[in-house]
Amino acid sequence: MRSDVRLDVEVDPILHLSLPVLDLGECKRFYVDQLGCDLAREQDGVIDVWFYGLQLTLQQHPDQVLAPEDRGVRHFGVTLGADELRELLARLDASGVEWVRRVRTDFAGTPKEQTKAKIADPSGNVIELKTYAVPDAAFRMPG
Repeated sequence: MRSDVRLDVEVDPILHLSLPVLDLGECKRFYVDQLGCDLAREQDGVIDVWFYGLQLTLQQHPDQVLAPEDRGVRHFGVTLGADELRELLARLDASGVEWVRRVRTDFAGTPKEQTKAKIADPSGNVIELKTYAVPDAAFRMPG
């Protein structure tokens, strides 16, 4: 181990996800301008954005982007409050986003009721956006 690495620095855990993209500039505009993510660092061929507390690293690797027929169920997403989700979906709809699955409500009238939609970024990475009517009933959070 290098002697100059500090191991005594306290850091709150930060989730991190790295995705390959076709065009970094196009994805930057999507995540920052359309989704409203904050731009973090930019380097040659790589940008980081803050996606609702997740450090999302976008790397320009067009050869690693999945073809549409190979995408399957792979996705990531965020659960929001109902009003925040409604505002985000309206903004995305007005911007002409690519809908993978338009807004729908599952388990209506039950404690597990959830409203959700799936969109794709310009490289086809699928993002699920949802809200639960009763979050505590839908899934158990640790601690």
